[in-house]
Amino acid sequence: MRPTRVAVPPWLAHALRAQRGPVPWNAVVRGALAAGPLLLAAVLSGRTSLGVVAALGAMFAGINDRPGSRRVAVERLGVPALAGAAGLLVGSYTGQHTGAVTLTLVLTALGLLAGAVSAIGPVASGAGTQLLVASAIGAGMPLPEPGWQRALLFLGGAAWLLGLRLALPAAAVSAGDYRFDGERHAVAGVYDAVARLLLAAGGPDAPRARVALTAALDQAQDALTGPRLRRYASSAAERRLHAQYAAALPLAEAATALAWAGEPLPGRAAEGPRRLAHAVRTGAPTGPLPAPAVPGSRNRPQHDTSVAPALRALHDALLHAADTFDRGSGDALHARRRTAVSHLRTALGSGGREYGIRVALSFGTAVAVAQALHHARWYGNHPHWYWLPATAVFLVKPDLGPLASRVLCRAAGTVLGAVAFAGLAVVLPRPEGLVALVALSGALIPVATRHFAAQTAVVTVLVLALVMVGGEPQASWNRLGETLLACAIVLVVGHLPTLGQRGGTVRARLTRATQAADDYLAHVLDDGTADDRTGRWVLRREAYRALAEARAAIELAAAELPALARHSAGTDDVAVTLERLVDTATACAVQLDDAGRLAPHHTERVTQLLGELAEHRERVGLRPAPARPAAVTTGR
Repeated sequence: MRPTRVAVPPWLAHALRAQRGPVPWNAVVRGALAAGPLLLAAVLSGRTSLGVVAALGAMFAGINDRPGSRRVAVERLGVPALAGAAGLLVGSYTGQHTGAVTLTLVLTALGLLAGAVSAIGPVASGAGTQLLVASAIGAGMPLPEPGWQRALLFLGGAAWLLGLRLALPAAAVSAGDYRFDGERHAVAGVYDAVARLLLAAGGPDAPRARVALTAALDQAQDALTGPRLRRYASSAAERRLHAQYAAALPLAEAATALAWAGEPLPGRAAEGPRRLAHAVRTGAPTGPLPAPAVPGSRNRPQHDTSVAPALRALHDALLHAADTFDRGSGDALHARRRTAVSHLRTALGSGGREYGIRVALSFGTAVAVAQALHHARWYGNHPHWYWLPATAVFLVKPDLGPLASRVLCRAAGTVLGAVAFAGLAVVLPRPEGLVALVALSGALIPVATRHFAAQTAVVTVLVLALVMVGGEPQASWNRLGETLLACAIVLVVGHLPTLGQRGGTVRARLTRATQAADDYLAHVLDDGTADDRTGRWVLRREAYRALAEARAAIELAAAELPALARHSAGTDDVAVTLERLVDTATACAVQLDDAGRLAPHHTERVTQLLGELAEHRERVGLRPAPARPAAVTTGR
């Protein structure tokens, strides 16, 4: 008798899933040197409250300290820190000079603003989170310093960690200036991803390899386009990395076309990209690159019409990359920055409105309940009431996972953290033992970010240690009760009907991905843009990036409880069809470069996918896709 296999619900499977990878030892070192030393300096100087606020700023910066280039780190850590300082300032003065009703209304309005802004992207989401959490802390954590000093201290703590991030090496340096180790690692990752896609061509892993290539290109593009004082790269090392990234774009295009053709390739096809990846990491010469394959050989007896143009494109791209590596100059990244108008349109769109309303309701309700419990003395004699609304902020953030998964992980992490801290607080000397605990927790944050429950447990221990050093004893069990109450509030609010259509984030991202795919396909099929490869690569990158963002939103929505997941049912079919359409457009581009016109199977495939896309969009209630150019049927 076969054992019965129990199907795990998607929301539970997501809660049990953890990211994997090597331990980021450099981030661990930065975490140990961040909050702990700041708190120690304040304790030794007799100004403990200063160290508590600065350590909070360093802690939040540590949560956002992820792998990447230094330019990306400036934006990823700096923008949320500025938002957190602003929230601390607003919360401090509002809590001191207004009553409970006015305070609740002000913080609810902040929730609406922060939620709408969070729809723009990951950095904006981090800024929205810190804005709300810091505003709750400013209003609910009595400190002797005025609000402006608290904001500066919070900002100073984040700046301390950012300074460590910029000054210390981020990885083992094997070539060149260590300041660009993040960029070097990201660009090398693109060539590795191209090699893996070539090896996967014709097999079941090809779609996943193509998605991995998109992720690698996104990471490299972000690493190279971070904030800068000058418009263009100022050093030879950086210009060389820009050129190496640009040289990977035609390789990625050819590899995608080969994967679309569906024919297996010999292992030597991936050898060239692998050598290029090694050259990026080490700075060594590429040496002679092996030819990927011979079109028309016995390995391709009847598929030359699909494979041969892509193989020739791969061969030409390798030659171009080798020449680029030898010259080592270039600055074009083939990317367009989003404008302030586009950011505003996203925040005010359906996804931003739904996100803003959800966050405002959850945060505002948590503030109101916390104020009622505070004035009813449910907390006892101490006036710290910020934990309940701060917890609600983390729970209502969909970029941290599906709602049920977030609630389960937050509750489990808080219980684990509170129990661990209660045991440690009994045996650790004060305050030196608590300061050491803060330093240890800061070091564990980069590892704990792989799972929301683990991150919650570590942050709970760190915050409870800070609060106890600041003069509030026996806070752990109160925090546990407030966390469970916040879970209940967010679960209820998360299932309330909204003022707009549910699934707004998914629909907004699908609409953007459809428009990007339409622009890319129109450019490929337009006779007037045949020689504009730079414009084509820009549009191709935008299409695949928009698809990746839509896919991420769909996967999160599908892992919600059934009552919420049903609102995005069928959207996965739209995303899959769009991905196939963009892959086909890439194959068409390679074919047109080689022969000047489309083969019949290209035209048939595009027409078929456009019909499927229209059906899927109509089924899920999305607006019809824009009309496509007549070149689809004429093949130029």
